[in-house]
Order: sequence, then C-alpha cells, then structure tokens
Amino acid sequence: MSTQDIPEEENLPQEQVAKGSEEVAVRENPFADPGLPPHEHRIQDIDARAAQRSERTVALLFTLSMLATVGFIASFVAFPVDKIVYIFPIGHVSALNFSLGITLAVALFCIGAGAVHWARTLMSDVEIVHERHPIAATPEVKEKVFQDFRDGAADSGFGRRKLARNTLFGALALLPLSSIVLLRDLGPLPEDKLRHTKWGKGKRLMNQNTMQPLRPEDIAVGSLTFAMPEGMHEEDHDFQVQIAKAALMIVRIQPDDIKDKRELDWSHEGIVAFSKICTHVGCPISLYEQQTHHVLCPCHQSTFDLADGGKVIFGPAGHALPQLQITVNKEGYLEAVSDFREPVGPAFWERG
Repeated sequence: MSTQDIPEEENLPQEQVAKGSEEVAVRENPFADPGLPPHEHRIQDIDARAAQRSERTVALLFTLSMLATVGFIASFVAFPVDKIVYIFPIGHVSALNFSLGITLAVALFCIGAGAVHWARTLMSDVEIVHERHPIAATPEVKEKVFQDFRDGAADSGFGRRKLARNTLFGALALLPLSSIVLLRDLGPLPEDKLRHTKWGKGKRLMNQNTMQPLRPEDIAVGSLTFAMPEGMHEEDHDFQVQIAKAALMIVRIQPDDIKDKRELDWSHEGIVAFSKICTHVGCPISLYEQQTHHVLCPCHQSTFDLADGGKVIFGPAGHALPQLQITVNKEGYLEAVSDFREPVGPAFWERG
C-alpha cells in the first residue's frame, strides 16, 4: 500500500490525534457537564462504632459549651471589677473581662463545632442535583421540598440520636443565661443610693474652698458659702460621685425674712443649708441674689427662693431644693442633724 492510500489521521502522531479530538468536542459542546465524581462513603456510614464515636464527640462539644456557660456566670460572680491579673503573653488585663471573654467564646465555639461535626459525620452527605426551574414553585415542587425536609430530619438522626440531641438542647438552653448576666452588667442597681448622701448626724460642715469646719460667725448675711461633709477628700476615688449629691450651699438670712416655718426650724440663727444640685437636670447652682434671696441655675435659668423653703419660682425645675437640717455642736461648729430627708437632684423614677 502506498502512502497515498493511508488516511491522513494515521500519519499523525497519537498525541496530535487526541488533541484534535478534544478540540472537536469542545467546539461541539463547550459547556459539557463533567458529572459528579463517584460517591465515597464515610467511615460513619459503614461502621456503627465510628458513628457512635462521632455522636459522643458531638455530645462532648455541647457539654463543654454548657460548662463554659456556667463558667461565664461563675466568673461574673467571682471576680471583682477592679481585679487585674498578668497573663502571658497578653500582659496585665482585667480578670473579669478576660474570663468572660474566654468562657463565652468557648461556649459559642463548641456549639458551632458540635453542629458542624454532626452535619459532616452523622447527617447524609449524598449529593443531590436539582435542575433549574422557574421561580414560582409548582405544587409538586413544594411537596418535594417538604418531603426533602422530612427526609433530611429523619436522615439527621435527630430523633434517634438522643445523646447528641439532648446535649444540644442543654447547650442552647444555657447559652441565653449569658445574655441575662450581661444585662445585669449594664450598670449598678440603683437600690436606695440616690436617697442617701455623705451627710449624716454629727457631720460638720466643711468650707469647700478652705477645707476648714464652719462656725456660725463665718457666715455673713448676704454671703453664699459652699460646703461639703466632713471626711470627704478630693483624692477619694468616688469623690466626684459623692460631691454630686452632697454639695451644699449656705446662706444667712434674717430670721424674720424666712417665710417657711420648717425652713426656720431647720436653720440656725438664720443660717440655712440647701442642696447645691438643681432639681431640673442636676447642674450646680452658683448664682445668688442677696436682696431677694433667690438662687439661679446657670444651665436653664431655674430660680429658687431660699427664703421660702427653696421653692421653684421660675424655670423648668420640677420641685424645690432639698434642705439640710443643721445645728451647732459643743465646739461651736455647724453640723448636720441628719442626711437630706428627700433625694437631691433631678426627679428619678417617680422619685423612688
């Protein structure tokens, strides 16, 4: 046979022939479906003992989540806010914040890891192909979706694998307790703290500028003096919080000019003591008009009459300034008879 009788393809190398065939196939169908690889069964699908080990692993992760949630709550109770510890390599951190962060992270991670391990080892991993279909589902498709859900629920072993299911319920039930604890940490409970100040029976009135105890002769008619309770110091860590409730202003009025009987009874020789904190939004009052005995809050112009029980005569303040009952001790110093009889500052929660 001559070379002219041999087909042209037989004269080409085999590599070129194969390459030409592939090019022809690509031209005919450039988007050919490669199909799915053969399904490979997992060890859990063919070995019941391996499936049990996976279930125990899932249960262990959910149990760790429950323990971490309990640890979160215990940390919140056990560690004080100001406790600092050294943790390598982070350094000095708040013991409370660190413990809360670690325990909550473990609780959330273990729930997620347990759910993922359950899905990857115990639920079915058979590949399902759905052809594209119109967006509007037909009744047959809807029924198939519900049937697939029922099949998936049955295939997950949720009803059959009680250990994993019950521990999942336990972890999910305990985890919200962390949120309840965090809600408690939004701020301190008010209790009755707003009703009490540093003033009390026998507390001397200290001049806030000189830090010296005040005598009646130190208060001149028409003057305005600011005072605070004995025992308070600006170096105290809670000084600003306490002075915001205990700040006092003292004026001396002729007894005949005092209109309110209780105010006169709670004064000493015309010396009256009122809270310095405005009852509108808590601004410090600092403006005094000696002829009218009016004091003015510079923030919103609430005006109070110190000769008439500290009543509001102008402005948005809702109630009178609280008065502190004072007297003179054996050494001749002005002192408080008791704490304020009512809360100082703005109204709060229907005033308790």
